[in-house]
Amino acid sequence: MSRNSIRFIKLIRSFSTEAIKISKPERIAEELLNLNRFERHDFTILWRLKMGLDRYGAPVAGPGPLGPTSSDPTSADATAAAAEKTAFDIKLEKYDAGAKIKIIKEVRSFTDLGLKEAKELVEKFPCVLKKGITKDEAGPIIEKLKELGATVVLE
Repeated sequence: MSRNSIRFIKLIRSFSTEAIKISKPERIAEELLNLNRFERHDFTILWRLKMGLDRYGAPVAGPGPLGPTSSDPTSADATAAAAEKTAFDIKLEKYDAGAKIKIIKEVRSFTDLGLKEAKELVEKFPCVLKKGITKDEAGPIIEKLKELGATVVLE
């Protein structure tokens, strides 16, 4: 519901002589529209935390309705399946100073970073170069970086 729609509803209610009950979603929407920028940011963080979302919006298993319960007999199976890792991160531990330019070029080849961003990323090692990729995708990347003189780990 847009801000103009809410204002229109308020205008209609102000002309009405009978008491109209405001629904809960309308009241919440009105409160959210009255928040300043910092309060909206705090609300967003709190909302994501309560809904079990991480920074990138993917659901994470946790306590509450989104996570498994201990009373459920299949929860042990779900927990074991979740423990088996399918997504990995490529982490740059260190690199040979002479190969810095080659490593930056290689980082640019498998990420969508520009030259400046790739350079800054490589210079602040140890750092994660790529997140959430499969072992098959990570293999050639790690081999190439090790070939260039970088120490890379798969986490």
